[in-house]
Amino acid sequence: MELRHLRYFTALAEILHFTRAAERVHVTQSTLSHQIKQLEDEVGCPLFDRCGKKVVLTEEGEFFLAYATRALREIDQGLSALKHSGDEISGLVRVGTTHTFNLSFLPQCIGPFIADYPTVHISVIEDSANSIEAQLRSGTLDIGITYQPIDTAGLHFEALYGEQMVLIARKDHLFSKRKRVRMAELHRQKMVLLPEEFSTRRMLNQCFKGAGAEPLVVAEMNTIAPIIALVSRSDVVSIVGGRTLTPNADIVAIPLESPTPVRTPGLLWRRDADQSMQVRAFAAHVRTRALTPSPSRAAAKREIEDTD
Repeated sequence: MELRHLRYFTALAEILHFTRAAERVHVTQSTLSHQIKQLEDEVGCPLFDRCGKKVVLTEEGEFFLAYATRALREIDQGLSALKHSGDEISGLVRVGTTHTFNLSFLPQCIGPFIADYPTVHISVIEDSANSIEAQLRSGTLDIGITYQPIDTAGLHFEALYGEQMVLIARKDHLFSKRKRVRMAELHRQKMVLLPEEFSTRRMLNQCFKGAGAEPLVVAEMNTIAPIIALVSRSDVVSIVGGRTLTPNADIVAIPLESPTPVRTPGLLWRRDADQSMQVRAFAAHVRTRALTPSPSRAAAKREIEDTD
């Protein structure tokens, strides 16, 4: 597999038209078709369905696209860094993020970044996911760190990891000794959840609906810390991201199944934006941080695994 295969693949995946994709990568249509066929032969499965003039990604193509995009982005950043290795990167990076990431993940990214690039200024705006998306589209933000949006029109989302959500309950709750809890068992269960305007809440609502469960939502809170505090002081339960948990003597985390709710954090930016060197450098630090589990995450993960 060669670099050009990935560039041809991502161009066709974005445009879904052989002639226009060939024009973008400056080759003939027949060359592009041949190179895509070579790539499909190498990976061992079709990446596109061709129905006449219509082209669509297969399920395998959708899966491979995220990895190909990430690989190309890393390579382009590396080439750019080599080109500018003698220059000092400076300027402004405008970051939009939600409360969850602003608690610990983003500070863990910013610390090493400002140590490496002391002449770059970071401006962080904590806001709702919808507002971050709007500001990225308008150009008032350079990059977002948020969960995968439902509407990605004009935006590019790069997944960082998949985050399994878990049920949290007080240690004397009837669920506290369970190894797993099915979503259907939360029917008529008193719960505190995020408000409806959060994409995570809408995702959970779909999980409840699929399981035939209608929980009793007795409270809604728009940040995680008070949700955890309420759970630790009452008989209500909640569902939170496993990576957001820190060791807590008052609550337990129980895996959920049928279905297991999963949300996807990632980087978000405007698709047609020409990202500056400082923005690209910051994105690289975020990717590195996402691949490095923090002690609190590891402790939370062990607590969940101890229930299995």
